Amino acid sequence: MPESLLLVVDGPGRVRFVPDEPAGPRPEGGFDVVTRFSGLSAGTDLSWVKGTNPMLATAWDQELGLFDGTRPGAGYPVRKVGYMQVGEVVDAGPASGRAVGDLVAMTYGHRTAHRADPVTERVVPLPPGLDPVLGIYAAHMGPICANGVLHAAAEEGGDTLDGGVRDRVVAVVGAGVVGLLTALFAAELGAASVTVLDPTPGRRAVAEALGLATRDPDEPGVVADLKRGWRHGPGDHGADVVFQCRGRAAALATALRLLRPQATVVDLAFYADGAEAVRLGEEFHHNGLGVRCAQIGRVPRSLRGSWDRDRLSAATLDLLAARGDDLLAHVVTDRVPLAEAPGHLVALADGRRHAGVQTVFTA
Repeated sequence: MPESLLLVVDGPGRVRFVPDEPAGPRPEGGFDVVTRFSGLSAGTDLSWVKGTNPMLATAWDQELGLFDGTRPGAGYPVRKVGYMQVGEVVDAGPASGRAVGDLVAMTYGHRTAHRADPVTERVVPLPPGLDPVLGIYAAHMGPICANGVLHAAAEEGGDTLDGGVRDRVVAVVGAGVVGLLTALFAAELGAASVTVLDPTPGRRAVAEALGLATRDPDEPGVVADLKRGWRHGPGDHGADVVFQCRGRAAALATALRLLRPQATVVDLAFYADGAEAVRLGEEFHHNGLGVRCAQIGRVPRSLRGSWDRDRLSAATLDLLAARGDDLLAHVVTDRVPLAEAPGHLVALADGRRHAGVQTVFTA
């Protein structure tokens, strides 16, 4: 295996590359890759650099699903940062089913090379003809968004990906990568309308370039204006489903306000700072609303027999095939050499640099 450098966060604002640990013998079916592309997840990756990720300070009990404030968290250094990698196979045994030159999507973190074990890791082969930079979405980020759409279907008792959005009024709060991919899923799956709300003009412009309707959530009266247009009957105004994709408490509050009565927000956001501004005594209570957190660790309970992460990746590849050119033109906004990743992450975290929508670190 080629020598590998691993990106490590030593503390808030302290990021560097270090020699990776020795890979050990190649497992049966394993193979070696060098990193071609590594996508930045601005919310999660920067939470490590800023020191805001709750797992740093509080222990996570995987069995009970609880944060345990009586035990210390993982702390620093953080040696696994990033989950959007595209690797090129450079060595493989016959049992791997891989050939030198194959491109695969994986989630092994920002590093220059990796020894893959398909028994313990997800591997998504990239189809010929797909621009490999889009592979950053195939193993994890795209399935996150597909899983959100699947949760909307499960809320309606459906078992197909379109069951919660087809012929329905859809709103998406947040025009980052998660919001844009989720909105494209909804549009491609036959939503009656898709409206993306984001306060940043540049991000709204990207959504519009993708063919999506947009509004500024900070515009006075925007929620009332939208709900007047989303009329289903007397006393029944609002979106059929809202996907909340922006990690701000105010964004969740907006998502709740946009819903029609007894509908559900499907929440894909990560709230590093908590959500103190969400006022549960207002629309949430009076309109009988719901919030369903859709995270990639779980498909809907009712659909576990028919859906898994591999099927969500397959749905992602379908979306990338359909809208890949648009994503390359409008969403992949920044390409930075992987060697410059430490300085880039620190500059983003402390506000000295402002990224576009999607940063991709390149070999």
